[in-house]
Amino acid sequence: MAGNTLTVTVAYGATKHSITLPAEDGHEPQLKDLSEALSEATGVPTASQKIIFKGKSLKDMEEPLTSFGIKQGCKLMMIGKRNSPEEEAELKKLKDIEKTVEQNAKKLEKVDGELTGLKNGFLAKELQAEALNKLDHRVKIASEQFMKILEEIDAMSLPESFSDCRMKKKGLVKTVQGFLAQCDKIEAGISDHLAKIQTKNLALAE
Repeated sequence: MAGNTLTVTVAYGATKHSITLPAEDGHEPQLKDLSEALSEATGVPTASQKIIFKGKSLKDMEEPLTSFGIKQGCKLMMIGKRNSPEEEAELKKLKDIEKTVEQNAKKLEKVDGELTGLKNGFLAKELQAEALNKLDHRVKIASEQFMKILEEIDAMSLPESFSDCRMKKKGLVKTVQGFLAQCDKIEAGISDHLAKIQTKNLALAE
């Protein structure tokens, strides 16, 4: 394999795709790597692909390509249906939602980091209560945004045949629920730290 990469030509319909696969961490490219690269190149989901080499349909995704006798410059064929334009449109919506989730998650991460800083005493005691209230407000906003995203995902009704979309939707719901649980955890941490400060302040006042 030249320079640790394997290049093959895959015919799909009337189009030929040249696919180059790197050897990741010293591991040979597997059938699943080729399948994923073909999905990117052709828009055919991996589950709908049938990859054929020398008249045989290749099945075992975990197998290295060389175990099927595939070498540099080999020619393969693929058959399979692309997602319908309707499903692609729904997938794009889900990908846009995913970006919003990631942006919101970054804001939450920032709040979590600042809370850790406060707990470690990076701010003067008398300023901590105000800072914690501001953090609490930011967590509540993040939580509201995650709830809105969940509602948006929930409102999408996808036909049974849109398997790629349904899988992505399921994964997104799980991710957002995880972030909502994180919001609750951070809010609890803020309340806890606020209570400690107030107890200390009362003790000092007495």
